[in-house]
Amino acid sequence: MANIVLVDDDENILTSVSLFLEDAGHHVRTYNNGASALEALNKNPCDLAVFDVKMPRMDGLELLRRLRQTSNLPVIFLTSKDDEFDEAIGLNMGADDYITKPFSQRLLNERIKAVLRRAKLGSVETPMPQEGDDKVIKRGQLLLDPNRHACSWKGEPVRLTVTEFLILHALAYRPGYVKSRDNLMDVAYDDQVYVDDRTIDSHIKRLRKKFRKSDKEFDGIETLYGIGYKYKEA
Repeated sequence: MANIVLVDDDENILTSVSLFLEDAGHHVRTYNNGASALEALNKNPCDLAVFDVKMPRMDGLELLRRLRQTSNLPVIFLTSKDDEFDEAIGLNMGADDYITKPFSQRLLNERIKAVLRRAKLGSVETPMPQEGDDKVIKRGQLLLDPNRHACSWKGEPVRLTVTEFLILHALAYRPGYVKSRDNLMDVAYDDQVYVDDRTIDSHIKRLRKKFRKSDKEFDGIETLYGIGYKYKEA
């Protein structure tokens, strides 16, 4: 299905993940440090890369920074809960998504497929929803297009990670209805991956921040303290 480069200094992850992705139909090349991966990627590009953040010689952030000087290759970060990783910095540098260790290999494969689909449809530009599609959700100034993983607010594209898109879609699908944190975790994560309530809160915080970049008055996502979240009815 795709040529993938996997970069991680943990040999167990390299072995197990590459075997799973190859069984899923992908061709996988593995590297255990950022420096060797960068050299290989410059000589032999791929369709998508998965970078561990914390690595010797050259970490994932530096690897992405150097790669972005010449390439728009789709990239997913792997990060541990213990890492001091700022998702906003990673995404602003040009990462397409991130996933927290420990993770299920099935979840990673789904994220890979979603990022590849988005890259194919949107190329370098953030894709815009197509209003004629019957699957597109329109809620006031919000448009969500699941087929293109596209989102816009007041006609301006809003770049979302796969997880952020899934959470927003779950809220906007039935505006006015409250979704608990457990509901949103079920939507956004594989059942083999444990995340706590604060993870959902962090995603909601980043969603609001992204929308308020284009509209300082954005208040579409409402918090019901002790209960969950809802999308305000248009």
